[in-house]
Order: sequence, then structure tokens, then C-alpha cells
Amino acid sequence: MRIRLLGPVELQVAAGGLATLAGSQRRAVLALPALRLGQVVSMDQFCELLWGDRPPPSARAAVQGHVAALRKVLADTPFELHTRACGYLLSGPAEEVDALRFTRLTGLAGERAERGADGEAIALLEEALRLWRGDALADLPDTPLRAATEDHLKQSALAALLRWAGLRLRQGTGAAAVPVLEQRVRRDGLREELVALLMRCLHQAGRPADALNAYHRTRLRLDRELGIRPGAALRAAFAEVLAEDGAEAPGAAVPVSGAASAGAAPAGAAPVGATSAGATSAGDGAAAATTAARPSAEPFRQAPRLLPRQGARLIGRTAETRWLDRACAPDRPSDGPALVVGPAGAGKSALVTAWAHRAAERYPDGQLHADLRGLDPAGPADPVAVLGRFLRALGVPADALPADRAARAALYRERTRGRRLLVLLDDAADADQLTDLLPEGPDCAAVVTARGSLEKLVATDDATLLRLTALPEADALALLEHLLTPGRLQAEPEAAGLLVQLCEHLPYALRIAAARLAAHPDWALAELVAELADEHTRLAALELDGGTGLRHQLMLTYRQLPSTAADLLALLALHPGREVDGHAAAALLDGDVATAHQALGELAARHLLTGAAPGRYHRTDLVRLFGADLLAERPERDREEALTRLLDHYRAALRHCGGLLDPGQEDAPAPGRPDRAAPTAVEVRTAPATDIRTALDWFHAEEPAIRVLIDRAAVSHPDRAWRLALTTGALYYGASRFTDWLARAEVGLAAAERCADPVATAFLHNCRAQALVALERRHEAAEAARRAVAAAESADGPAADSARVRALATLGLVTAMLGDTAEARRLAAAAATLAVASGNRKRLVDALVHQGWVCLAAGDPAGAQRLSREARELLPPRPVTQVHLWSLLTEAQAMPSTVRDHTADLAWHRVLAACEEAGLLYLHAVAEQSYAAHLVARGRAPEMRRRLLSALERFRRHEQLAGYRSELTAGLEASLSLRTADRPTDNW
Repeated sequence: MRIRLLGPVELQVAAGGLATLAGSQRRAVLALPALRLGQVVSMDQFCELLWGDRPPPSARAAVQGHVAALRKVLADTPFELHTRACGYLLSGPAEEVDALRFTRLTGLAGERAERGADGEAIALLEEALRLWRGDALADLPDTPLRAATEDHLKQSALAALLRWAGLRLRQGTGAAAVPVLEQRVRRDGLREELVALLMRCLHQAGRPADALNAYHRTRLRLDRELGIRPGAALRAAFAEVLAEDGAEAPGAAVPVSGAASAGAAPAGAAPVGATSAGATSAGDGAAAATTAARPSAEPFRQAPRLLPRQGARLIGRTAETRWLDRACAPDRPSDGPALVVGPAGAGKSALVTAWAHRAAERYPDGQLHADLRGLDPAGPADPVAVLGRFLRALGVPADALPADRAARAALYRERTRGRRLLVLLDDAADADQLTDLLPEGPDCAAVVTARGSLEKLVATDDATLLRLTALPEADALALLEHLLTPGRLQAEPEAAGLLVQLCEHLPYALRIAAARLAAHPDWALAELVAELADEHTRLAALELDGGTGLRHQLMLTYRQLPSTAADLLALLALHPGREVDGHAAAALLDGDVATAHQALGELAARHLLTGAAPGRYHRTDLVRLFGADLLAERPERDREEALTRLLDHYRAALRHCGGLLDPGQEDAPAPGRPDRAAPTAVEVRTAPATDIRTALDWFHAEEPAIRVLIDRAAVSHPDRAWRLALTTGALYYGASRFTDWLARAEVGLAAAERCADPVATAFLHNCRAQALVALERRHEAAEAARRAVAAAESADGPAADSARVRALATLGLVTAMLGDTAEARRLAAAAATLAVASGNRKRLVDALVHQGWVCLAAGDPAGAQRLSREARELLPPRPVTQVHLWSLLTEAQAMPSTVRDHTADLAWHRVLAACEEAGLLYLHAVAEQSYAAHLVARGRAPEMRRRLLSALERFRRHEQLAGYRSELTAGLEASLSLRTADRPTDNW
């Protein structure tokens, strides 16, 4: 399929690759005309899909922008977007749109079925259903039109599924439909026609007991969630299963001949001869039917009671206890085990043990328990030995135990089938260890704890999963109070809160801390807090005599790691951020991203990391400190090489992402590689960004780590520190982080001066000048720019020429701001002349953009328009950069008054839509304010106020991020007669 809508929206282009469809709105602009192929989609319909009933003023321009971008993407496909009077029309082959192909295939299947060609109809329906890859239109904007369209497609899929299963049933192959129907019932278990069809297929497959269980689970759900009894279709299916199996031995499978099955009723229809009275009486006899369907088993001589001793009192965990109640209830949605997984010290064993003792009376046939020793250095428990213990407890004599695992597992299933047993499996190593230890039948419950994720059991055994995390603060404090005394906590409430934070709310860590305090009643809480606050002693402070402690628990997990994941856990101590992605991990490992992602996944599977976002992982301070201990044992050379790789990775990533905003950023050569300034293709792949918005998203996530790396490297690696600081400028500007930008520029400048590199010093003086301009500290900016010019003129070579062009352009800009437009024009012209002479295209673009702005400030709008257009035309059209947008803004500001309103508005809306799509808050605010000035000049004052309010709202948000009070905001407030005191306090 070229256009895929039955799942996340995708477009396949030449050579089978997938086109990049930036943003959910662009995908929506493709999806709607694809669903209505050959029909005109009006602008109002696009707006309804993208924004619901509240489209922004720039909605039309935004849709036009998306259409223009899609036309380029569709150039290599058989599809074409045509402009029509009231909207757009997509032409192309319907067979290449999966939703339209689905409709055609289901229609053909209906025709074949009506002619009696059930086999052909089944094949067509299976082909149609395979087109689905998840929820239709899954990644489009959440609007009522999208929801209605998705619901229509979802109902079509359900109808196709029901028809397919009904035809399977009619053919006598209903067993083939059971797994699909069971999966769908788990998602949509209140659809009675779906459950009725599942019951008939289970019955045809020789599983009448499972069919009856499906009925009773649905009956209970209907009563509990909707307060209603089963309808006619479900009662009819129940009566049909009950009537045909009533004379059979309990648990025996009823063979169904092909002839008999051919007459089975279609899904949702009552069988011939079934009456409502019969169906009602069947429903009244439900309990008896279930009892009859349960297999018989030899009674135990004595119900086993093997639960471990209940240890310390469970504090908190109310929600988790209720989850276990639901996951092990008789009417639970699936018969799979309940999995409780989580990090070291979260209290998994304590939780399930306390719950098992409380719930024991619900399982009169006994409770079994095994410590599977998943983290034991001596190796995990042997399932054969565990099965032997369980079978002995279930009454099997020792001399009757089979020798091999398979035979013991079969006997174990036989002994547990039909019983009401609770099986508690603690500290599992992996899913394979558990496979034969899970009891048989819906009346048994199995609860498993593990440090690993055990996700395989979710897929293969319908397991339900609870990831146990740290305690909420209130419960953590309650645990401390229980372990100590209320008076001790009340005497030092602040220290108690800090103690909970430093123990990261982990019950095990809190119990160790409380044990140490209890052993030293003369200690103040603040003394232990001081010991924990020191990162060098924190893990040691959470140990007791004999090696018991959190470090020991983490070491048990560490020893189970594959070698690459173990290496990464140690190397991550060099990364200062709380989050890390696969690209940074690959740099630390000196490997490829795929290997790094696999290692990160191994760490996350054992809860040493947690997923923060797709491809990103979070770690706690305690895990970081444990990793630092591991790293300290590595050779100094290995640590130094890994840190160097990490710094170089971030420089390459910053250059790539910064280039998406400012393609003319500084040409500083890489450290140790003076012949190469640009990053290689491999380096570029370390930053997963394709446009301004994704670049800023990446920077927002990584900036805390980058900031610390720059500050640290300024001491240990100044040659890399100044390069890192330099490449952050465009991103700090785009993110409205002006104060942080200035701070990093000053750190970078100090590092450059330590390196005694005049070009580096020139670049960083200029970077500092630009940050000061952004902060409206213009006199300081002018002085910094003059120092940049002087430093650049003291050096020779292409890099010095680039630094001189950049510095002259900045000095011209700030000189114009200070009112000396004649000198500003001279400086800007000098920068442009030098850029031309150097032959550096990027430097020329930068010089022309600045020269255009200076012309505008000097009252030369024609020159401003010409120079800005020249700068924009020197750049490739894609990707759209911040330089494109500044040029477009200058062109709009310099537009002659003779241009018609309609043409002028299109130009302004183009700028505003592009700023909004890029996510450039400051530039968008300036554009809104400039558009308001344009409206006033055109005599359109009523429209002006709305634009000024929009600009003011954006400037206020910008100021929160930038960390300063802008004169632009004050001017807007004065224009709108808004007093500063009227602003909401939380805006500042």
C-alpha cells in the first residue's frame, strides 16, 4: 500500500521507503483526501479534522503549507493533490490506499458468501483484516471528526471479523477463529454478539467448558459494569452449548462433524428451535452448568499451606493490593498469571506475601510457594525440583513422581485443574523458568515476582502486569513513622522529607535507614540525611552489617546483565543527565545505535532504567551512583576515551540540530581534526531531528546534560568545551532560553581563552554579543562584538575570516539598534563584502540577513526586501530554517503600502503559519506584533487588538523561559492599556 491509514498514517515512496510526514497535522491533511479519493475535500473539512470547532486565524495558511509540502512528497507516487475552488482533491489508484482496498475486499467477500463460495470469502476477509496495523488514524489530531472517522473504520473491521468467524463456523473450522476472537473479546468483552460467536467456536473446537466460562465472565461483567442481564443472542449461544453437552461426561470434548457444523447458526443469531423460555431457563441454571463442566479430581488429603512467613507489616500499597484482587478474581478477564515486577528495593515480595496471606481463604484447595532464586549467584531454582515439591504437597507420593520435567509438568496440570489454588512464585529468573510452574484452569491464581519484565508471558500466557514503583511520599513517611516513632519524625519534619527523597521512596532503602536510626536513638535524622546527601557515601549509608543493603541488591541484578549492558551501566556514570538516548549510549559504547538500544532495553528490562519517552530512558540517582562505583574500577584510559566520545557526540548532534535553525553557524574545526569542520554522515545520525521543531524537542530533552557537560569540560577539556558552547547558540535562541545562552557563552569564552585560540575567542565573544542582543543589553552587546572583531582580526585563515564576517554583522546589527544607522550600514556592507571575497556561501547568507535588517532599520525597505530575498534564495528550500523565517519576516515588514491587502495578508499568514509550525516562540511573537503594526498602517485597527493580545501572550511565555523582562512586553501592555499589576502572578 502506498497510503496506509489502518494504523499510524504512513506514505510509501520510491524503493519501498516511508516518507517523512512531519507532524500529526500534515498526516491528517494526507489522510482525509485519501479516504475520500477522487472527491473534493473542502477547507472547512480540513480545519474540522485538524482543530475541531476552534481553528486558529492562520488555519487556511497552515493547510496550504501542508498541501505544498505533501505535493513534493507525493511527486514519486501515483498520487496527485489538485487544487479546486473550495478545497483539494487527491487522485490516484484506490488499490494503493489500504482503507479503500479493505472496503473493496470485504465487499467482494460478501458477494462470494452470498453465492455459497465460503472458502473464497474467507480468504478475501483474511486478506482484508491483515491490512490492519493497529488503531486506524492512530497519530492524527484528537478532534471529533477524527474520532468519528476512526469509529466508522473500527466498526467496519469488527463487522468483517464477525463475518469471517461466522463463515469459519459454518465451514466447520471455527477452532481457527478462537485465538482471534479471544483477543478481541479481551479488548471489547461487552459485545454480546462477539462473545456468542466465540462460545460457538469454542464449542465446535471441543472446548465446551471454556465456552461456558466465556459466558459466565461476560454475564458478570454485564451485571457489574452495566447492571443488565445477557441478551437473547448470548443466552441462545449458552443454551446451545449447554443442550448439546449436557449428556456428556464432565470435561469431555464433543466432536463436531462437518455436516453438523455446516448448519451452525451465524454469529448473533438464535438457533432454530430455541425459544426465549429455553434461553431463560438456561441462564438460570448457569451455576449448575459450570459445576458440571469442571473436571473431577482426586481430593487432597490435606490442603497445602506453603506460604512464607508474613514478615514486616505492609504500609501503603492500597492500589496495588486492589490490583492483585482484580487480577486474581474468579471473573478476571484472562486466566494468565499476575506479574509483579520492579526495581531492587521496591518491595515486590513483601507486597505479594502480605496480599497472599490476606487472600488465602479464597483458595480452599491450598496455597503453594516457591523461591525461584532468579538473582542467586549460585543459579536459579530448577523447575524440575520445584515441580517435585509442588506435586508432593498436592498428594503425589515421592515414588510416583515422574523423572523428567515434561511428565512432572503434565501431572502438575492434572493435579491443579479444577482446583481453587493460589500459587506464589517469587523472584523468577525468566519466562522459561515459569512455563511449567503455572497452574491449570480459571479457578487457580498464580502471582509472580521478578526483577526482569517477563513481557513474554504477557504475549504467550495472557499475563497481567504490574510495574511496582517507589512509594508515594505520604506512604513513605508513614512507613518511616511506623518503623521509628511519630515523635521522632514530628521533631524533624524537613529532615524526614529529605530522608525519603534521598532513599528515593524505596521501601527497602527506607527500612535500612530506619534500622540504622533505631540502632542509634541518639542520632538526629538530620545527621543521617547529611551522610546520605554526600554522593560519595550514600550507598554505603544504605547498608547494614553483613553486606545487607541496596548496593548488594543492585549487584545481584548487575551480575545477570549481558556484557554490553553491564559495560553501559558503568559508562552511563559519565553522562550527567537523568535521561539518556540510544545515540549517546552508542557513543559511550563506541558502537552502533542498534546495539546501544538493545543494551538500554536490557537495563530497562531489569528496571535499572525506565522508559521516559520512545527511545529515551530515565535513571535514578541511586542507580547512577552504583554505576559510578563500577566505573571507578575501570582503567583511567577507558574512562577518558568514553568521555571524549560523549563530548564529540554532543558536538556533532548540536551542529546537526543547530544547523536546522541556523545553517550558517560557526565553522569551528573539530578538536584534533583541523582539516575537517563538518560532521560525518555517521555523526549526523547521532541527532534524530529533521526540522526546527524536532531539533528543539531534542534540545529540550538533552539541554540539562549538555549544560553540565560544558561546565565540567571547561575545566578538563577546554578545547571541547568552547566548541560545545558555541554550537548551542542557535538552539538556545530558538528555545527562548536567552539567559542560559549567555551563561554557556561565558563559560565557552573562558575555555577558549584558556586554549589561547584567537579564532575561538572571536567566535565566543560574538556568541556572547548575540546573547546580549537577545537580552536587550545592547551597549554590552556592542562592546562584546567589538572584542570579537578585534580577536578575529588578530588571526588569519578561513576560520578567522568566518569569525570576522560574523562579528562585523553582529556589530552592525547592534549599532543600528543603538541609533547609528550610517555606521551600521557600513559595518553590514563590510561583512557582506568580506563574505563574498571568502567564497563562503553560508557566511554570505548570514551577512545578507543582517544587512537586510539594518537596511530596514535605516529606512530603506526596498534594500531590505532585496537583500533578504537574496539571502533566502541562496539557501535550499528544505529544510525551512530560522534564517528563512527571519528573511520572510523582514520581507513582510518591508512590504510597500501599494501591495493589496489580500496579497499582503497571504504573506503575513505564511510567516505566522511557518513560525507556529516550527515552534519558534520569540520569532512568532515578533511576527504577531509586526503584523499588528501592518494592520494599523492599513487602517485596520479593530483587527490589530487581537494580534497584539496574541503577541503579548507569546512574549510573556517567552520571558518565563528567557529569564528577563522585555521592553517589548512593556510596550505591548502600554498599547493595550494593561497594567503590570493586572497580570496573573503565575505568569512571572
